Amino acid sequence: MARPRAARDARRPAAEAIEADLPTLSEEGGIRYLHFNSEWIQGAMRIARPSELVLAYTQQMMAWLLFAPSGPRDRVGILGLGAGSLLRFTLRHTRSPVDTVERNPAVTALCRAFFRLPGSARSVIDHADARDWVAEPGRAGRYRALMVDLYDSRAEGPVCGDPEFYRDCHRILDEPGVMSVNLFGRHESFEENLRGIRAAFGGRVLCLPEIDEGNTVALAFKGDALDLSRQDLLDRAERLESRTGLPARRWARSLLIGA
Repeated sequence: MARPRAARDARRPAAEAIEADLPTLSEEGGIRYLHFNSEWIQGAMRIARPSELVLAYTQQMMAWLLFAPSGPRDRVGILGLGAGSLLRFTLRHTRSPVDTVERNPAVTALCRAFFRLPGSARSVIDHADARDWVAEPGRAGRYRALMVDLYDSRAEGPVCGDPEFYRDCHRILDEPGVMSVNLFGRHESFEENLRGIRAAFGGRVLCLPEIDEGNTVALAFKGDALDLSRQDLLDRAERLESRTGLPARRWARSLLIGA
């Protein structure tokens, strides 16, 4: 999701929120965009190459692959389906099973009809509130990676962003595990969310450089996922970029400078 506006009322009733978040479409230059009944972009797909990650922040959301390379037994969680970009990319470039949580069934239906949502035995989509989903006791230690991208039609900071939510995200990660979160670096919610993430993950948090649209992706680490040498990180970045086309070497250099 791109760009915030003013502060939202987190107490908005669920039925009202879903009605306001009815998904709509637009197309331009061979790219199909998902909106929630507003001008704000919730996701995008290049029609000719649906598995490509069009938006820069969605590319950065995959930076967890630098620290927690996934295998067929390493489950990945996606919080917020959007246009299905992260799901399509993960299924194509990993062998991991993927659990996606999406509150609004209309979003899933639209993705199936217009965004080439893959039908895969490795993919499960749960229609639930992300806050309740991560709080389920049976999910403890289940996920190698979590990608958290939770915005509604108002686009005013993450819908779920309190400390308890991030503690639950930490709890359901395996060790080593990595969470990537889409935040707005230019919005008042940014520092509050970052404090909650740092508290939940014992300060083991790095941020990728803010992109032009204002998105900042934070990476939070559980266990020894962050314990890489400089050369190991650069070597992993080179292999990841060669395999997926993601700008992983640039990420690695930025993270090393920031750290």
